[in-house]
Amino acid sequence: MTRRIRDVMSPATVAVEPMTTVARAARLMREEDVGDVLVTYDCDLFGVLTDRDIVLRSVADGRDPDATTVGAVCTPPPVVTLEPDDTTDRAAELMRRHAVRRLPVVEHGGVPVGVVTLGDLATTDDPHSALADISRAAPGH
Repeated sequence: MTRRIRDVMSPATVAVEPMTTVARAARLMREEDVGDVLVTYDCDLFGVLTDRDIVLRSVADGRDPDATTVGAVCTPPPVVTLEPDDTTDRAAELMRRHAVRRLPVVEHGGVPVGVVTLGDLATTDDPHSALADISRAAPGH
């Protein structure tokens, strides 16, 4: 069933500025129990930093997480985004086309208002699917 992104997105986003250290962003991800943070500058979306970005673009390259900024290792602009009135079908198509599992939701020309994940779509499309069950499970279980 197709729904609007505003109905399935996670409205609470965690954001950092591009000059934030990777170590600080990683601690924030742990504290907030999220796998990504939005990188914003003056309330506009600059990029997205995922736990995978930290591993592949920072740790694996031997960069010092206390000296490396998120702006240097995040997914750089242009970032694929959705608007709250987009559909879950559009989200799924963009995720498939760009091989991503999460998309920032923006309005008013780039102000982040949420994130929609593959798990959000799975829970919406088939609440009894294995992916939906995994998405609802408490972390670490």
